[in-house]
Amino acid sequence: MISRRKFLAALAASGAAVPVARGAALEPPRAIDRAALVRRHDPLIRKLDPLAPLSVGNGAFAFTADVTGLQTFPEEYESQMPLCTLSQWGWHTTPRPPALVGKEFRFTPYDTHGREVLYHTSGEGQKELYDWLRENPHRLHLGRIGLLLKNNKGEEAKPSDLSDIEQRLDLWAGIITSRFRVWGEPVEVTTAVHPDTDLLAVSIESSLISRGMLAVRFAFPYGSPSMQAADWQNPEKHRTQVSKLAPGRALLQRRLDDDAYFVLIDAEGGATLGQEKEGEHELLLKPSGGTRLDFVAAFSPQSIGGRPPTASAAFDASRRHWARFWGTGGAIELADSRDKRALEIERRIVLSQYLTAIQCSGKLPPQETGLTVNSWYGKFHLEMHWWHAAHFALWDRLPLFENSLGWYEKILPSARARARQQGYAGARWPKMAAPDGEDSPSPIGPLLIWEQPHPIFYAELCYRSRPNRRTLERYRDIVFQTADFMASYAFYDRKTRRYVLGPPVIPAQENHPARETWNPTYELSYWRFGLKAAQAWRERLGMKRRPDWDAVLADLSKLPVREGVYLAHENCPQTYTERNRDHPSMLAAYGILPGDGVEPETMRRTLAKVFKEWQWDETWGWDYPMTALTAARLGEGESAVRALLLETAKNRYLPNGHNYQRPNLPCYLPGNGGLLYAVAFMAGGWNGAPRTNAPGFPSDGGWNVRHEGLSYNVLRTL
Repeated sequence: MISRRKFLAALAASGAAVPVARGAALEPPRAIDRAALVRRHDPLIRKLDPLAPLSVGNGAFAFTADVTGLQTFPEEYESQMPLCTLSQWGWHTTPRPPALVGKEFRFTPYDTHGREVLYHTSGEGQKELYDWLRENPHRLHLGRIGLLLKNNKGEEAKPSDLSDIEQRLDLWAGIITSRFRVWGEPVEVTTAVHPDTDLLAVSIESSLISRGMLAVRFAFPYGSPSMQAADWQNPEKHRTQVSKLAPGRALLQRRLDDDAYFVLIDAEGGATLGQEKEGEHELLLKPSGGTRLDFVAAFSPQSIGGRPPTASAAFDASRRHWARFWGTGGAIELADSRDKRALEIERRIVLSQYLTAIQCSGKLPPQETGLTVNSWYGKFHLEMHWWHAAHFALWDRLPLFENSLGWYEKILPSARARARQQGYAGARWPKMAAPDGEDSPSPIGPLLIWEQPHPIFYAELCYRSRPNRRTLERYRDIVFQTADFMASYAFYDRKTRRYVLGPPVIPAQENHPARETWNPTYELSYWRFGLKAAQAWRERLGMKRRPDWDAVLADLSKLPVREGVYLAHENCPQTYTERNRDHPSMLAAYGILPGDGVEPETMRRTLAKVFKEWQWDETWGWDYPMTALTAARLGEGESAVRALLLETAKNRYLPNGHNYQRPNLPCYLPGNGGLLYAVAFMAGGWNGAPRTNAPGFPSDGGWNVRHEGLSYNVLRTL
């Protein structure tokens, strides 16, 4: 018979779930019922809630629906969480105003240890150009699809005409089923997105169809940099050309200035499709009778040929896809815990997996609001890419992460040109960009540096997931060019005989002036991690270490400490009394990172001081999982859970799973991705973690943490 000690060791090595409580009797692990785990958190909506629309998508395309399963009442959601149809490829650029034609942006000079370096940080004297560059290109709402419901008097339905609302997102199938009554008559709408093509599938059942009281309206806007990604007030600025292919089927070509895309609408059962008036941007799909209408709408940047999949085929594909998604990769179950907080954390975990899969797994880095609404004009922030997608590697879903890593290879030439223009070696990555990789002007973004080591971290995640020569060869240029920039950016101060970062620099905690900031704690630790990893990359390839990288590693400044705690940066005016808001980024050195240069007891005092004195109402959604990661590494499981569930405005998770931040940022995917990253470590452990199950959770007997399928070989080396 196997001994108790050997049994425990085997469980710990496998990552299987055992009771967390110390001293509890051991029992053989049982597999997680994944379907039950997922489906008990299906969002169920019983009233029109402007902050709880539901989305379906495939990582590159998403459709967000109101309680009817379509976009029938957009005005009700417009100011809170607009109903959009967004894609990774759908962008619009407004024409450059005539006054700006030929104008070049004027860069701002910053003294950098006696050398002038130019940054695009100021709009002074060039505001119109500054704004145009920031706002263009912007992501585009591809089209609104909603029900047109009219009573016997010809009056359109209002939200108040709806009753008996019951809308459920079946997470295991990726399908929204919306049931309601309008004027007392039942309607059922089924909605899904095909997993392999940017196609919306819809099935509608109602007696209203046979009575001519239900149709489907398609409407198309001009582009806008707003949160709504749409301008409905200027129909003369764009064109919708309709080519009818058959009854109920038409190909639309949409043109907005120099941008174009196509929409193929295909309905079954003899429905008719047409414009109400020539030249308008609205079409009506009218059923010919019966009680059911099935149709699909396919969107593409290129013309669409052939017949698209039917609605039923798309629903079947969605069911197969999501069953595979949930049935593979990692799973964490907390529902058997006695602690009352466990079920809410489990809900957030499940919904965050779904939301990041449909919005953060495409070929480009995602914007902070994913494919739900626009934020910062739809552009993506490279420092946030880590928070959106790094968790995929820990949950054994690496391909969903690698989908977007090829983009760094495509923009490498412009990143090298940026570094060269500033007098540095290697590649300097942009902060806020569109697909072309050009950095947008900003008073803060160009001076941030914490996104620079990210590509090395990403490559390490890939290598630790798949440690072979192919991985090394694929990412070597990205790793080496990034490390070259990092080494050349560090300045050797001969007076103090050390390398320093900045000035000018703005740390991850962005409320510090660039010219008065140097040696931020998190960034110093990240420089150590990145350069060490780059040297290891060379050695894995059989190459010699770079002496210049080693020189920086040997003499890089120590992490700044005052009054026994880590500072945001070396020149902080006081210790957490003047600028204790925004991100408590000093914690990231022992949370996001494994702690290069960190003294754990100093970090423990830092964590306690942050909990006590930080202005948590002025933080952001990813600050809570970052704090939890740091607490977990320090062995403070209760503090980790406390951080995940801190009751603040920006740590609110809506019924649809979105992390709310503020009115113009109603959803924030870095919070969801950060949560998944943190709980993977809390459940599966980390390098140097106690060899117990779920070492990052409290050990007070209140938590029963079951986990399986996580990438333990990655977790336990970070």
